[in-house]
Amino acid sequence: MATERLDFDLVHSSIGFTVRHLMVSKVHGRFSQWSGSLEFDEQDPGASRVRVSVDAASIDTREAPRDAHLRSPDFLDAEHFPHIEFTSTSVTRASAGELHVTGDLTIRGVTRTVQLDAEYAGRVKDPWGGERFGFSAKTTIKRSDFGLTWNQALEAGGVVVGDRIEISLEIEAVRHVARAAAA
Repeated sequence: MATERLDFDLVHSSIGFTVRHLMVSKVHGRFSQWSGSLEFDEQDPGASRVRVSVDAASIDTREAPRDAHLRSPDFLDAEHFPHIEFTSTSVTRASAGELHVTGDLTIRGVTRTVQLDAEYAGRVKDPWGGERFGFSAKTTIKRSDFGLTWNQALEAGGVVVGDRIEISLEIEAVRHVARAAAA
């Protein structure tokens, strides 16, 4: 089986994150606008490639004032750095159904290598004649590694925002179908 070009089904996919808040709880958020490309080879994962571009301003934690602060220069600075980018550099099979996807993650103009632990859930024919593929992936980054250092000290010790960001992706992709050019 050769490498297949897949299209992200954005309605059935998500990019989310969690971060520690006030040292005792976690805030959950997501990005509502993103795009990218995926080439997948089930037999030879090393031939697979993924690229994702996230609209930084689409951050959503269900709290408008907090989201505005996260878009500001204190955090993502979405006006000057409108996209968060990930480009894979290697994909390796960890075990049956498990993959390691290594790549370059760029946030706020700073690029670091990260590894996503991914699960390939398989493929299925959908009721509309297409073929769908399922993936889940996760990684943890330190926001300070990307220049996201804003914080406030708490009176009793600790800080308002944790440094560790847990990122999770739920991806449903469909085999790419070339569209005929309009006559």
